[in-house]
Amino acid sequence: MGLASRVMEAVGEWAGATSQREISAQIADIAADYQRAGGHGAQPRLDYPPYRSSALRHPESPLVRVAPEEIERWAPCFGHQDVDPLDADLTAGRPGEPIGERIIVTGRLTDGTGEPVAGQLVEIWQANAAGRYIHQRDQHPAPIDPNFTGAGRCLTDPDGTFRFLTIKPGPYPWRNHHNAWRPAHLHFSVFGTAFTQRLVTQMYFPGDPLFALDPIYQSILDPAARERLIATFDHDLTEAEYATGYRWDIVLTGSHRTWTETEDDNA
Repeated sequence: MGLASRVMEAVGEWAGATSQREISAQIADIAADYQRAGGHGAQPRLDYPPYRSSALRHPESPLVRVAPEEIERWAPCFGHQDVDPLDADLTAGRPGEPIGERIIVTGRLTDGTGEPVAGQLVEIWQANAAGRYIHQRDQHPAPIDPNFTGAGRCLTDPDGTFRFLTIKPGPYPWRNHHNAWRPAHLHFSVFGTAFTQRLVTQMYFPGDPLFALDPIYQSILDPAARERLIATFDHDLTEAEYATGYRWDIVLTGSHRTWTETEDDNA
């Protein structure tokens, strides 16, 4: 049995035995310990007991440093075609209109000093409005939208701006524990000049009642760092009778950097 299968089997066993009340109590205890210890550290705990599968798959050895030129001789090739402006419109390219609330999501990619990072590939992927991914492992009883694939990409412009038109995703169940639900979110991927520089994070929507219950979101113990994952509704971005708008920036370095996840954190 492979590692992924063992993780899923263990998570399934935990899911049936663990309640949201127990998970929430663990979240509260860890947060209290963090505050008593001085509250330092904006990045998430990789071994976070309420996030059940992290016990089996978090790294236990130091990072291995590699020279990118030893892995690849050329810059990344992002598919078989150049990035097209229409790739940033997740509502296009299908025979009909996708179902759900249209949203515009835009922001800037910057370094820790606020300088723009131009020409970078930004990818997003997400569930549809019903909380369902087009993925063979997502089999929960929510409808697939045949007019929505849930994936897009763009290049940042000279001032670091990215912009997507998409559908607001729904929350969805996952098997971390009994009756577990993830807050609605978008996955973001940012590439540098090599595949080894890829960063992955998540963007959330303001006012979600599931924040306090979600162990992935709560694994970032610094409240200010968690808040930086939440987009801001921006009425100036909205298009009348068509789409609402959200603004969210990604900071790559410095004390206000955006949280990024490990390769295995893909819920």
